[in-house]
Amino acid sequence: MSKDRSTYVVGDVHGHRDALADALRAEGLLDDDENWAGGEDHLWFLGDFVDRGPDGVGAIDLVMRLETEAAEAGGLVQTLLGNHEILLLGMYHFGDEPVPSDFGPRSFARSWEINGGLADDQDRLTGEHIAWLTSRPAGALAGEHLLLHSDTLEYLEWGEDLEGINAGVREILEGRDLEAWWDVWRRMTTRYAFRGPDGEEAAQRLLDQLGGERVVHGHSVIADQLGIHPAQIDGPYLYAGGKALGVDGGLFVGGPCLVVELPFEPED
Repeated sequence: MSKDRSTYVVGDVHGHRDALADALRAEGLLDDDENWAGGEDHLWFLGDFVDRGPDGVGAIDLVMRLETEAAEAGGLVQTLLGNHEILLLGMYHFGDEPVPSDFGPRSFARSWEINGGLADDQDRLTGEHIAWLTSRPAGALAGEHLLLHSDTLEYLEWGEDLEGINAGVREILEGRDLEAWWDVWRRMTTRYAFRGPDGEEAAQRLLDQLGGERVVHGHSVIADQLGIHPAQIDGPYLYAGGKALGVDGGLFVGGPCLVVELPFEPED
C-alpha cells in the first residue's frame, strides 16, 4: 500500500543546484540518479532559483525536468515566481535601458549586478527557459496554505484574488512595458509585512482575501528575522500567531536548503 500523498515546499535556492538536489534526495524525493522518486507527492518551489550562487540555470533545468517526471508518476512539481526571476527576465529583455525615475539611475542591468546576477546564467538562458519562467504563477493555494514568494501585501496591487493576481502579473511579463516590469520587481522585493505587532493582522488580511489558513513564503532569510547566524537554522520559522511560515533558510549565506513538509507544526 502506498503512503498518503505529502506536500512539500522549498524556499530560495539562489544558484545552489547541487545543495538543492542533496536536500531533495535526503527527503526521498530524488533517487541517487537525481530522478523523481516522490511518486504522487506534491513539491512546490517558492521562487528565486538564480543569482548569488554558481548554477542558477542548472537549478532551473533540474526543476523543469522534475516537473515532467513527477507528472508522469502522478505527482506534482510546481514553481512560483520569485523577485529574482523577475530580475533575470528583466535583464534579459531590457538590459541597461534606463527606467524613468526621480530617484537616480535605475535599470534592470544595474539592479541585476547589485543583487548577485551572474553572466553565466544570462548566457545559458534559452527560449524554453524564458517561456517557462514567464508562465510561472505569482501565488497558489496548496490545501489550506497560501504559497507566495515574498512576505508582502503588494500582491494585492495586481488583483483581488489569486486568479486575478496571476493573470495581472502574467500580462505584464508577456508585454514590454518597462515601467510595469520595474513595478513588479520593486513590489516583490518588499518584505516583513507579517512582522511586529500588526503582523498577524496583515497575514490574516491576505488570507481573508486570497484564501488559506497560513501564508507560506520564502524571500526573507529566517536568520535575519531571528537575528542569528544562518548556520544555526534547522527548520522553518512559524510566526505571526501561526499565520505565517518562512522557509528561506538562507542557502546563499551558509544556511540550509529547507525542504518543508506541510502542514508544519513545531516540536514541543
